[in-house]
Amino acid sequence: MTVDESSPLRAEHAGVTYYFCNPGCRTKFVANPAQYLDKGTAPEPHHSSTSDPDAIYTCPMHPEIRQKGPGACPICGMALEPAMVTLEDAPNHELIDMTRRFRVAAVLGLPVMLFAMAEMLAPTFAAAPLRWARPSVVNWIQLALATPVVLWAGWPFFTRAWDSIGNRSPNMFTLIGVGIGAAYAYSVVATIAPGVFPDGFRMHGRVEPYFDTAVVITALVLLGQVLELRARGRTSLALKGLLGLAPKTARKVIGLMENDIPIADVHVGDQLRVRPGEKIPVDGVVVKGRTACDESMVTGEPAPVGKEPGSRVTAGTINGTGSIVIRAERVGRDTLLAQIVQMVAEAQRTKAPVQGVADRIAAWFVPAVFAVAMLAFAGWSVWGPEPRLAHALVSAVSVVIIACPCALGLATPMAIMVGTGRGASEGVLVRHAEALERLERADTIVLDKTGTLTEGKPRVVGVATAGGATDEAAANEMLRLAAAVEKGSEHPLASAVVAAARERNLTVPSAEGFDSTPGKGVAARADHHDVLVGSRALLSDHGVDIPAEFSVLSRAGGSPSLIHVAIDGRFAGAIGIADPIKTGAREAVDALRAGGLRVVMLTGDAREPAVHVAELLGIPAADVIAGVLPADKRNVIRDLQARGAVVAMAGDGVNDAPALAEAAVGIAMGTGTDVAMESAGITLVSGDVRALVRARRLSRDTMRNIRQNLFLAFAYNAIGVPVAAGVLYPFVGILISPIWASAAMTFSSVSVIGNALRLRRTRT
Repeated sequence: MTVDESSPLRAEHAGVTYYFCNPGCRTKFVANPAQYLDKGTAPEPHHSSTSDPDAIYTCPMHPEIRQKGPGACPICGMALEPAMVTLEDAPNHELIDMTRRFRVAAVLGLPVMLFAMAEMLAPTFAAAPLRWARPSVVNWIQLALATPVVLWAGWPFFTRAWDSIGNRSPNMFTLIGVGIGAAYAYSVVATIAPGVFPDGFRMHGRVEPYFDTAVVITALVLLGQVLELRARGRTSLALKGLLGLAPKTARKVIGLMENDIPIADVHVGDQLRVRPGEKIPVDGVVVKGRTACDESMVTGEPAPVGKEPGSRVTAGTINGTGSIVIRAERVGRDTLLAQIVQMVAEAQRTKAPVQGVADRIAAWFVPAVFAVAMLAFAGWSVWGPEPRLAHALVSAVSVVIIACPCALGLATPMAIMVGTGRGASEGVLVRHAEALERLERADTIVLDKTGTLTEGKPRVVGVATAGGATDEAAANEMLRLAAAVEKGSEHPLASAVVAAARERNLTVPSAEGFDSTPGKGVAARADHHDVLVGSRALLSDHGVDIPAEFSVLSRAGGSPSLIHVAIDGRFAGAIGIADPIKTGAREAVDALRAGGLRVVMLTGDAREPAVHVAELLGIPAADVIAGVLPADKRNVIRDLQARGAVVAMAGDGVNDAPALAEAAVGIAMGTGTDVAMESAGITLVSGDVRALVRARRLSRDTMRNIRQNLFLAFAYNAIGVPVAAGVLYPFVGILISPIWASAAMTFSSVSVIGNALRLRRTRT
């Protein structure tokens, strides 16, 4: 085969042009090649539509298949579904078509079943009209009724079976098409030319047709398709729920005028009013008003979050009791809500490593089934009861039908789709299925301290004046002058001092003569006073002595850094600043350790304050790794994994990105940097450490569900195939007919999907 270098999706062989779904896919397409696209061409999530002929469709079992418009997967034959979920209640044309075909098959197939069962029915009024008819006439009536059922209602099965042969991808429809086709073709010949069959096919002196088998299998498979399509539609309910959070309109503020406009007409920079009880239309910043927003539908946290001018708000969250005006900063596909939906939709199409087991088995499963069917036919032909050949055909068809691998293929993707959707509704975003599997296997979780276990925003936790005085007026005066000096500094601790003064409603004067000494502190003149703010070394350099009896501030609530203050050449006191521990951090650490995980705290801080924070969190000092430079965090993860640990890493900063990428699974805090989230396999939208516990539980529940599905799929085939082949007949006289085989096959697929849907109710 010669590959066209200008188009890696096209190749020439024997004068025929073959098209591939993408460069890594070896499935060949000849008909309508222009519809197949590379994976990277999916439209934006808010533009896709199930009624749009240009919408991208994909296969839940083979996400590499992407095409414009609905159709069937050329690898497994399953109906394709929209790659992106929308709120539109557009009709599912595949479901409508399969439902119509099932109804026709049921109506026309019922008389065929009655004719076939007439001899077994008691001599009732219902059976009497059937028993007087000549067998040849009954056969012709069954042929007339069965033909539209098989050749019209069941036509999609034959086309997909033919495509599977042409694409060299045998699948469930290969088995179904062969099984139905064999039963129907045999029955047609038995009706038109029964004399061509040898005596081994004759029962009671005539050749019995199997029209009932052909129509019932067709009807049951159609019923299975209807139930499967309905169940698959329910896997997107979580994403539809997220999409439904965004309002359809926004109230734009133009001067003194306010007008409702479609959300699509909102642009960055527009000012929008959000009244009490309304949903925030876009991501933005509050410019006027105060309120509290319910962000639980995005973050999973029930407590309302206070908002004031300068606070950020997220599209889809609900405004509380205050009216606010916001400035739009991210609209359309750039909003957090749209990114969440897109991320989850992409994750639902990824494969977990455990799926590789099913894929490897499926590669040889169908040929093996045909081999078993041929052996069953040969065995019954030689050792079976009379008529041997008729029993041999029934056994072979039963093996082919009951071994349909649909349940095996659906086991993993259905659980992944439901699990990731459930996680999204709880603020746990999974970028790819592999992250879920690895998180479930993790035995060590490394937590970055600043911004993950702590808030990452230093604040004043105490003010102590010289000599340990508790005079509030003296403390406020010292804080006021210190804030005046610190206003000119860009250091994070300086910002905490200024913020504390404002929280106490202190009047902060202007400073002049600002002088900064790197690594030591700052000096300036404020309100007619010479003020020094910084380390002991700074005060010592200026000849200021710190009294020996001065007591160090309590470390309650964090690991405070002390800023010393001198006023007019005399020591005035110190300000304690700490990075507070996040709410729920201790609860999360306890839950993770109770779940069997070793919790390690990683930080660049000095060991003494780091150990203090670890003590407050219940982390043993032996599991504290302190004084680590940003560039060395990745080496810490690498060393842990070299010693045999399966490491999950949670962090939020730019300096955490290499470590997140190095870990078996990286977990980014949604309140952190974009590069951290890009390097992680899982993102916690709220930034709450307790969401780690939810993510861990979700991974365990999803992987347990996958294993249950795989067990069900294997169990059905391990039991069904030998029984259909007749292994029980010599012992108990049981032989499964193709009809019961079809029912078992349908039930296996539906049971796997139903089990996956249970994840929607999992406790996270």
